[in-house]
Amino acid sequence: MLSEAAPGKVCIVHGDILTYKMEKAFPKHLKKSWDDEPPDIHVIGNLPFSVSTPLIIKWLENVSKRDGPFIYGRTQMTLTFQKEVGERLTANPGSSQRSRLSIMAQHLCTVENCFIIPGQAFVPKPEVDVAVVHFTPLVQPKIQQPFELVEKVVQSVFQFRRKYCFRGIETLFPEKGRLKRTERLMMTANVDPTLRPFQLSMSQFRNLCNAYRKMCDEDPSLFVFNYREELRQKKMTRSLLGSTGQPEQTEEENQL
Repeated sequence: MLSEAAPGKVCIVHGDILTYKMEKAFPKHLKKSWDDEPPDIHVIGNLPFSVSTPLIIKWLENVSKRDGPFIYGRTQMTLTFQKEVGERLTANPGSSQRSRLSIMAQHLCTVENCFIIPGQAFVPKPEVDVAVVHFTPLVQPKIQQPFELVEKVVQSVFQFRRKYCFRGIETLFPEKGRLKRTERLMMTANVDPTLRPFQLSMSQFRNLCNAYRKMCDEDPSLFVFNYREELRQKKMTRSLLGSTGQPEQTEEENQL
């Protein structure tokens, strides 16, 4: 019905937005250089809550790699999120809403919480209000490291958001030499280990990522290290040895 109402102006595509190839969605003549103003393309979405977070992470990775809808340049996005998610995306250092999403979005884009749509405006009515959030990709990211590296560092820092940031950063390293490596990273990055994750500024996250990259260049096995896998292996070893006399799981292990 929409297509018939606007012949030649609307193209309806039935598909999964998580797998749809947006790099093929628009005319090539709209493409602009990354250093130019944003192209005349705008991604607008009233996103289902269940898909909003994985989708914005996917698009932020596209921003970092300049592919997907960003093959055309610094394509702008205006998207809806659950109000709480919108607050996380735009949260400043020190805010209780500061999270992994805050860093991943703000280091790649200018992020603006435009306005709130009350839940009763929708049918069926959701249990929460909805935030409309606008994204404009930055010409230069605030952390100039690969997306995967930034995501790993940021995820690790926020792993234990109520504890000192030192505790989350520890999870970047294998058990052997963990303390020494964590101290070296914190010192190189010049970050106070007693700060909470939500207190860290963007420049402090940049320093952490740069210092971690240097350590990974020296020892490439660091980047593929997986803390959760290490915990899983330890748990399997405990099971094989039997629980008698073995140490209990720590609070952090239970959390993970």
